[in-house]
Amino acid sequence: MLARCRYISMLIEEEGASAMNEVSDLHQKWMNKKGYRDALKELAPEFELARAVIAARVKAGLTQEQLAQRMDTTQSVIARLEGGRTRPSTHTLERLATATGTHLRISFEPGARP
Repeated sequence: MLARCRYISMLIEEEGASAMNEVSDLHQKWMNKKGYRDALKELAPEFELARAVIAARVKAGLTQEQLAQRMDTTQSVIARLEGGRTRPSTHTLERLATATGTHLRISFEPGARP
């Protein structure tokens, strides 16, 4: 995973990505690169989890700071969870569910065999 994150960071540096570059334009351009597509595929579960964390917080009507207070942590921890830059433990996800008034459900779904 770290290598994939580094690859995406390298692409951003190569582009000199500035506020003038639209993220969607860069994404479309980079989709032509196999390394980028592979990185996205590998990071998809982290992005999905980050989206779920954001959705739970927003649905509960909480700011990152408010959620952090309910979880007895810091806003920067919540930002890392929402940014997909960390793999939270089941305990952390349970605390997040309690703090947002939701229920944690973990499931395994059929997929391609290795």
